[in-house]
Amino acid sequence: MKVRSLPELKTLRKALAEQAARLAAERAAAEAAQREAEERLHKDRLLFERTVGAVQRLPHHGRHLARPHPPLPRPQQRELDEQAVMREALSDLFDAETLLHTDEHLSFRRPGVGPEVARKLRQGDWSLQAQIDLHGLRTDEARETLGTFIREAHKRGLRCVRVVHGKGLGSPGKTPVLKSRVHSWLAQKNEVMAFVQARPAEGGAGALVVLLRPSPHPHH
Repeated sequence: MKVRSLPELKTLRKALAEQAARLAAERAAAEAAQREAEERLHKDRLLFERTVGAVQRLPHHGRHLARPHPPLPRPQQRELDEQAVMREALSDLFDAETLLHTDEHLSFRRPGVGPEVARKLRQGDWSLQAQIDLHGLRTDEARETLGTFIREAHKRGLRCVRVVHGKGLGSPGKTPVLKSRVHSWLAQKNEVMAFVQARPAEGGAGALVVLLRPSPHPHH
């Protein structure tokens, strides 16, 4: 822009001065507005902290790591019952035949239990204190019934019981399926120390006489 006269120069200077003054005013107004917004934000933050109390800044990753809730009270009796049920999960695939002692009658003894125990058990030196008859039960029912019977007898402090399983003559093919299953289930029960085939007067090949471990806290 060319200035051709002194009046034009004065007019130009005046316009530039007014423009500079306007820009300065706008800058000052913007700075004042920013300061006012920051002060208002600071006051809001102070008011929030006074209202809700002390706050903790989140980790830099922006995720809040929540503390785990304290565990609920443990229903101990129910857990004990469930553990007992798990102990009754007797396997049908367990092969007890390899653990049976072959003598004049089949017998079972835990490791460390001497043969005289089985001999006295067979001779009737132990008095029978309870019995269970599994005749007519399905496999699942017989397994559960036997497991419950042994567990409860052990709790009561009983030492010698009889388990009647039958000779299997009524089974298809006359195969004593339940008899072999009962051998297997009893061999898996920790409460059982030994068992022998019953004497003829007590059921013979259709029953077992079972010796249980001593119960540390018998419940009568």
